[in-house]
Amino acid sequence: MAPMCMYAAASEGPETGVATDFHLTHLASRAAGGTGLVMVEATAVLPEGRISANDLGLWNDHQRDALARVAAAVRAHGSVAAIQLAHAGRKASSLAPWTGGGAVAPADGGWQAVGPTTEPFEGHPEPDALSVEQIRAIVAAFAAAAERALAAGFQSVEVHGAHGYLVHSFLSPQSNHRTDEYGGSFENRIRFALEVVAAVRAVWPADLPVLFRTSATDWLTENPEDEREGWTGEDTVRLAKELQAAGVDLLDVSTGGLVAGASIPVAPGFQVPFATGVREATGLPTGAVGLITEPAQAEAIVAEGRADVVLLGRELLRTPYWANLAARELGAEGRWPQSYGYVMGARR
Repeated sequence: MAPMCMYAAASEGPETGVATDFHLTHLASRAAGGTGLVMVEATAVLPEGRISANDLGLWNDHQRDALARVAAAVRAHGSVAAIQLAHAGRKASSLAPWTGGGAVAPADGGWQAVGPTTEPFEGHPEPDALSVEQIRAIVAAFAAAAERALAAGFQSVEVHGAHGYLVHSFLSPQSNHRTDEYGGSFENRIRFALEVVAAVRAVWPADLPVLFRTSATDWLTENPEDEREGWTGEDTVRLAKELQAAGVDLLDVSTGGLVAGASIPVAPGFQVPFATGVREATGLPTGAVGLITEPAQAEAIVAEGRADVVLLGRELLRTPYWANLAARELGAEGRWPQSYGYVMGARR
């Protein structure tokens, strides 16, 4: 299960960013449905790192303890409990999508967003450019959140480096115009991502996996009709080699999200070739995402070596028991809860 924001946590008071019974039911039900790994949505490492005021957080121990209930429920159904750690960067302080998704000003209960430089995301106010000291504090916040995730019982952690959020905005030349050691050259633009990974890996057990979600392309440079320079598939392969050396165990390969209005050739499995490219060029295991909805389609991606795992998003919102139903369709045994098993056996 890919991480998907639910915008369902409290936005103020002592319960800010704390997982609720909704999150417990939402995530445990997918584990009961046979999904092999269930990943908690983008979970902010700092209050100002939330996409919206209703995002989950992991910057305090109360949030840790609430998420421990979720992790235990996921594990109880035989799934791997995973969590994505994130900082929204210049796309922070936004409304939930169904209420418009625009920026929320500090005067209206929002907060000041930050980024590599002061270039805003379209429709958002100008972010503050982070100082080197602030960058180091965010790196430390990722490590502290990873320590809490481990204490909460999660078995895998993912660094969110995609979709135009803070880590991705440092990677792309379209959004990073710094002139210090965190900007300019490719090596400088990937520095923040590698520092975050190193900090997380340092506090995460060697026998448990660290994942990294990337946007393999901004869909700018590849488009001959778009003159903007962006992050590319070739850049992703170069980054993957560095991430592998830094201790990343799997690259979760998505695309886009850095700029509004990019021309994206959306179609079933349209992002899978990027996962394949990284896997073939580096040997780093990859996850494929994006409009993967049918069991035979998912099976072919893994069986043909185009990716090592498939992460489903919206399809698992529509069909929580997709994995068990897919197993049946593909002639395999599902992993139904014991209390359901006799019913499913009778139906076969």
